[in-house]
Formats: sequence, C-alpha cells, structure tokens
Amino acid sequence: MKYLKLIAIYFFGPAYIYIGIRHFTEPDFFLSIMPNYMSFHLELVYLSGFFEILFGIMILFKKSRVLGAKGLILLLIAVFPGNIYLAQSSLAQSLLDITQETAIIRLPFQGLFILFAYWFTKK
Repeated sequence: MKYLKLIAIYFFGPAYIYIGIRHFTEPDFFLSIMPNYMSFHLELVYLSGFFEILFGIMILFKKSRVLGAKGLILLLIAVFPGNIYLAQSSLAQSLLDITQETAIIRLPFQGLFILFAYWFTKK
C-alpha cells in the first residue's frame, strides 16, 4: 500500500503543478467556469493556480506533504462552485466544448481528489 500511495503522490503532484501552470498560460479556460456571482475572476484564477502549484509541490516532499494535502483539500472545496457552475451553464459548456452530461460526470471526481488528498495526510 505504501508504494501505491507513493505512485499516487508522484502522479498527483505533477498533475496539480501542470494544471496550476495552465491557470497562468490559459486563463480563459478557467475564466469560462467562474460563477457570475463571484468577483475578481482573473485574480481568483491566478490565485487558485498559484496554490495549485504550491500544494502540488508540497505533496512531493515528505516534510510538507501533510500541509500540502490539507491545502489541496481546502482548494478543491473552494473551486467546486466553478464545477457546479459548469454543470449548470450552457454558455460555459459551449465555451469548453463539453456536454452537460460530461460536466455532471466531472462533479464526483472532485470528491475522489479530496479523498486522495486526505489519504496523503495519513502516515
């Protein structure tokens, strides 16, 4: 189980870093799923990207793994309204060229990612 956990950590760490970088290189993608009721869209995209990179790096190292994983849990909860908005907004779906069904299927994965991050907090 220890090796499976390490494989997951070394998969998710770079994945979060990559997605975090995309917040800066492709902000329009993330702007398209920002709920209308929120302010400072671009700033929030950059902020979430920064933390995604930071926490992705942190989980790669044993000394910072628990803090990084807890940060990921909070981040995943914080960005969930964007996923809900994507599932509800035909405009957002058309901008990302996905169907509503695909957007809905994506929703439970957020919970799965939270469970993985929680697993990373355990010794």
